[in-house]
Amino acid sequence: MGKQAWKDVAERHALTDKGQDNVRLKRKDYESRLRDLHVKLVQLQEAVRHEAMKICILFEGRDGAGKGGAIKAITARVSPRVFRVVALPAPTEREKSQMYIQRYVPHLPSGGEIVIFDRSWYNRAGVERVMGFCGEQEAKRFLSIVPQVEKAMTDSGIVLIKYWLEVSPKEQERRLQDRIDDGRKTWKLSPMDLKSFTRWDDYTRARDDMFMATDTAWAPWHVVRSDDKRRARLNIIEHLLASIPYKPKRMDKIKLPKRHVSERPALQLSRKFIPEVH
Repeated sequence: MGKQAWKDVAERHALTDKGQDNVRLKRKDYESRLRDLHVKLVQLQEAVRHEAMKICILFEGRDGAGKGGAIKAITARVSPRVFRVVALPAPTEREKSQMYIQRYVPHLPSGGEIVIFDRSWYNRAGVERVMGFCGEQEAKRFLSIVPQVEKAMTDSGIVLIKYWLEVSPKEQERRLQDRIDDGRKTWKLSPMDLKSFTRWDDYTRARDDMFMATDTAWAPWHVVRSDDKRRARLNIIEHLLASIPYKPKRMDKIKLPKRHVSERPALQLSRKFIPEVH
């Protein structure tokens, strides 16, 4: 896709501030729809395991775009043995000396697995490039090579799905401020997030370059409007289910067997019960 085409995409997906709060999905509706989608994700899980499929899903986006929440919505009711989440820390000195994508390769899916990357090798095209952790030539070399790496992945039978969560400047600022004000969320805000906050335009240019270089027929980018987190999560799951060619495995009806429970004395109060504070 050319540069102008990606600009057109960005304009179509731009989220205006006006009227957004009026159309946000209510929690009750969200939870009802999510429950139905969770059932379908379990069906997908069983099909992937039964057919030994290999699924790789990438989540990219600015800080506060909603990547973590989307991943939690996907994995809330499925087995971590099938749905495996990978969120790598900063590279070690040894890893820095390796071929860039080398540390990601061991985490790619085997048969019967769905691997979800919470940020991926595209760190080089985003935060590393913008924040100066790699040089411009390194970033450009990465962008030129990665399409062929992803071609090798898909040729090997991996279904590769790439999501970019697009958040507006106002909504991103609101979410980052919420992390500051809410003691449950302060761990989500790193010094790097604060430095990155001032680089909105730099990240925009890096995003557009990344799209232009790596949006391919075998591994296209899918843009998600994420100002409304609930709608974004539902839309991602709907798209994910539609993007993987699977047939729901017929499940046998489950019935609990009979059992005998013998009469025994109640558990002695001398045991170490925890205090019942609530």
